[in-house]
Amino acid sequence: MGISGSAETAFEELLAVRGHGPVAADEVRRTGDDPLFASPFRIGTTLADALAARAIAANDLWELKTGRRQKVSIDVRAAAATALGGEDMTLARSGDDRYHPIPVSPDVAHMVALTQPWPTRDGRWFVPHFNLPHLERRVLDVLKAEATPESVAAAVSRWDAQDLEDAIAEAKAAGGIVRTPEEWLAHPHGAHLAEQPVVRITKIADGQPEPLRAGSQPLSGVRVLDLTRILAGPTASLSLAEHGADVLMVTAPHLPQVTPFVRDTSHGKRSAFLDITDPEQAQTLHHLVRDADVFVEGYRPHRLAAHGFGPDQLAQERPGLIYVTVNCFGSDGPFGDRAGWDQVAQAVTGVADIQGTVSGKGRPQLTPVYLCDFLTGFMASFGAMVALRRRATEGGSYRVEVSLAGAAMLLQRQGLITGFTDAPGQLTPEEFERYAVLDEGTVYGDLKSLGPVIGMSETPPAWQRTTPALGSSRPEWLAR
Repeated sequence: MGISGSAETAFEELLAVRGHGPVAADEVRRTGDDPLFASPFRIGTTLADALAARAIAANDLWELKTGRRQKVSIDVRAAAATALGGEDMTLARSGDDRYHPIPVSPDVAHMVALTQPWPTRDGRWFVPHFNLPHLERRVLDVLKAEATPESVAAAVSRWDAQDLEDAIAEAKAAGGIVRTPEEWLAHPHGAHLAEQPVVRITKIADGQPEPLRAGSQPLSGVRVLDLTRILAGPTASLSLAEHGADVLMVTAPHLPQVTPFVRDTSHGKRSAFLDITDPEQAQTLHHLVRDADVFVEGYRPHRLAAHGFGPDQLAQERPGLIYVTVNCFGSDGPFGDRAGWDQVAQAVTGVADIQGTVSGKGRPQLTPVYLCDFLTGFMASFGAMVALRRRATEGGSYRVEVSLAGAAMLLQRQGLITGFTDAPGQLTPEEFERYAVLDEGTVYGDLKSLGPVIGMSETPPAWQRTTPALGSSRPEWLAR
């Protein structure tokens, strides 16, 4: 186990990607400190840096519109709390007319119980991933196991780690060997990602500049198609909605979902059903693309291109489109065709190794929160806004690429907390109330959720619409 800090903070790394002049020293005010969670990693600091960079990108758009810049504020503990997913970040009103924590979803509890580091025959550790039912089935078929921790542990113990990782990948399932940071950086894919910016923005077509539309928010008039599920991708589009974009979630009725994650990443969005395997419904999506500004997708690499919705295809159809790709390993390199999730990224990059070693567990451990998901989502929205500014000033179509593994590597570059001990694991009630947002009468009941935690002096991020039911909107854009 080993790790060293970067000469740059995560904020500085992201501003280097932004590449648009310096930021005044007093533009961002940061308060608070780690740790909020029982982890040696600087989770709150790294998330706060990503949120601050996201606010700077929104500020850049605001300056284009108005000629003014805003003051930005962010609390590290509140930023850390954004990595609490599902039941941990939302309360529901009960019969006593008070808001209480929502019980853990059985589906999430089941996934967590099985998606853990298990020892292999050759003395390594392996994290198989069990999230959606069809992907769980693929893993169980490889392992020849039942869906219980005992059966999965016994099955993994009969495999050598590399053979199991190869078999899982061949089955188009998800899982990864627990590596040390040094092993990952020596691995061909780890070395590949280390050479890439943590947010990769590529101009994929030329075009005329598109001025920003007038409005009261940095993203007023911006239309976003959200073809993502679970956490990282939905967090990216949620971030854009918080800055004023019209976000239309597009999914199909038959696609499996994780209800708590849908509930807690849908604030401020609309939702429509379209099945892209149906020619008529795919054509409807193409019509939506022609009037969109941002397209966010979280599919397995190259999957959408097979249906006519790849970045180059859509850039021809809608010149000026910002195409955002969110996945586990990136879209190229040795693992560029593999699927994965937060826990897989933690396993392969060294996060799980460090979490277990420094915490004194004697075995690899996953962090207490889905930090890769939320960090990746914040960086994706940052990249989308940087690209929107470039489109407004120089024109063109852009692809923005972020990965869970890249986020895990960025986290490690921030170094470890000195003298790490324990942590509360949640905000105090007073801290929670400072950011809480009431959303009454939703399909999930009356909710009180941790709301946006970024402070902006003129356009504080906010949820403009109630949390929708899936498929509750027509597949069309709102009038600008």
